[in-house]
Amino acid sequence: MLKITKPEPNRVDIDLSGRIGSEEMGRALDDLLEMSQDVNEGRMLYTITSFAFPDMGAIAVEMARLPKMFGLLGRFDRCAVLCDAAWIRTAAEVEGALFPGIDIKAFELHDREQAEAWLKTGVA
Repeated sequence: MLKITKPEPNRVDIDLSGRIGSEEMGRALDDLLEMSQDVNEGRMLYTITSFAFPDMGAIAVEMARLPKMFGLLGRFDRCAVLCDAAWIRTAAEVEGALFPGIDIKAFELHDREQAEAWLKTGVA
């Protein structure tokens, strides 16, 4: 499952669990791009549970939208990643170090309150 929601004008939430196929990936990325059009200095909460690598079709769909996805990063200042897998949390923070202009901080899945506080104030 890959679900995109916009709970606030400058916030987008992404919920990912399990294995993703190409149709679901395409729909979700289109939703993400559409919901992010009017976001400036935005916040993102990315929750990942039961991660499984996407199938090859889903990866192809993501690669086709990669230029638009890089443009999307400039709309967000802060992204909190909630995940039960330590290696994904580490990868998220490394990614944050590679992309200037966006702070990415990873939290354990049960630390949602801390992640929410950090998104709002920058303090965990």
